[in-house]
Amino acid sequence: MSDAPAPACPGCSEEYSYQQGDLWVCPMCGHEWAEGEDSAAEETGSKVLDSVGNELVDGDSVTITKGLKVKGGADIKAGTKVRGIRLLESSVNGHDIEAKVPGAGQMYLKSSVVKKIN
Repeated sequence: MSDAPAPACPGCSEEYSYQQGDLWVCPMCGHEWAEGEDSAAEETGSKVLDSVGNELVDGDSVTITKGLKVKGGADIKAGTKVRGIRLLESSVNGHDIEAKVPGAGQMYLKSSVVKKIN
């Protein structure tokens, strides 16, 4: 590990990242990236992919792939179906989907924790 300062997270711009093996990890939003990865290309790309690599578009239905803890609310269980997602033009703290989750209400989700329903 070098003496250079840790890079800011490309997902949320926080500067609390740390190195874990070959990857940098942001404890604020959970984003992981390789050193030297072109984050600008990632953010300007028009495709948003789910956890298994399927392209997502506005109006898709998805399933939550892992249990999520929600501050001030009930946890969201894996397998929860969400209909009519909306992709955000610019990510909000690493979240790139806006959706109304049954039992939890309107919220932002990360594409890495959803799977498209065909």
